[in-house]
Amino acid sequence: MSRGRTTRLLGAAVLAAGTLAALAVPSTAAPAEQQVSPELLAAMQRDFGLTEQQAHDRLAREAEAIRLDQAVRGSTGGAFAGSYFDAARGKLVAAVTDGRAAEAARAAGADAVVVSNSERDLDATKSTLDSMDASAPRSVTGWRVDVRSNSVVVSVDRTQRDAATEDFLAEARSLDDSVRVEEVAEAPRPLYDLIGGDAYYMGGGRCSVGFPVRTSSGAAGMVTAGHCGRPGTAVSGYNQVSMGTFQGSSFPGDDYAWVSANSNWTPRGLVNMYNGYGRVVSGASVAPTGSSICRSGSTTGWHCGTVQAMNQTVRYAEGTVYGLTQTNVCAEPGDSGGSFISGNQAQGTTSGGSGNCSSGGTTYFQPVQEALNAYGLSLVTG
Repeated sequence: MSRGRTTRLLGAAVLAAGTLAALAVPSTAAPAEQQVSPELLAAMQRDFGLTEQQAHDRLAREAEAIRLDQAVRGSTGGAFAGSYFDAARGKLVAAVTDGRAAEAARAAGADAVVVSNSERDLDATKSTLDSMDASAPRSVTGWRVDVRSNSVVVSVDRTQRDAATEDFLAEARSLDDSVRVEEVAEAPRPLYDLIGGDAYYMGGGRCSVGFPVRTSSGAAGMVTAGHCGRPGTAVSGYNQVSMGTFQGSSFPGDDYAWVSANSNWTPRGLVNMYNGYGRVVSGASVAPTGSSICRSGSTTGWHCGTVQAMNQTVRYAEGTVYGLTQTNVCAEPGDSGGSFISGNQAQGTTSGGSGNCSSGGTTYFQPVQEALNAYGLSLVTG
């Protein structure tokens, strides 16, 4: 780029844009006996308190339960009342309505329990409740068939239970003696993934998520460009659902900010590649000059190029920013704040540049570690 060419800030803009609500990390197919990933085993050890061998054993028993479930359904017919995996015994338990069906289930290899209501009966009661959805008050959070208790369970938010709730529950109980009520601590809410490169909105503008982060207390949020907002600026996510608030912002001088996220949003160690997949973020080691690097943003999606220079001073019309990294990756307005990643290592958040993604251009990013250090944040990794 010539010295006379003006460097322009990739500012937020009101643009129609869409993004992926959920992303999958690609994996390669493998034979059935090799399909257990180290990540799955680690998660099972953590969440179930198992050893690695116990996790392997449980998965094998659950696979056998899946096979048995189909056989039991076929052999018990209309007496079938559902089935469940009993982790303590490591076996499938079939609920049936008579002794002959129980014998058939045991002959197939499952444990059996005799109950009053068939699966067909329970599903019919649940379907009737579905037809009553419009009359249910907000305090009623849902209903389900519960195989273990051989009942249809209506869930109620205990903090909102009132006269309208009791009227609805009385009508529900009148359907069948299988209906029972369960109180829950709070109403459910939609949950959304917070992912690098996705769009977010603030007032009349749009920028892009840099990287999901957590505070030392575990609160979730993201780092992004400082020029996208000031402390107190409210933001909504790619789907226009409230996300959170700018808690800190520095621009010019620097160009970084951090935004806290509310409980609707779950931070993921991924960057949106805008092809149905997410690039996993594993750390924040700095890639040297000459390295390949890719950028994700809500206007132009996923683009790659090369790291050209570090510690770049950039003189925007709004003020000078120091310590940026220069790349030949293209970007356009609305990509601001978005993720720069090399391999699986987070590099920084899009600041500004020149050119576009039709003719090419130069783009600068704010190194991510500076923002993490400034606000005492840690990167969410995959």
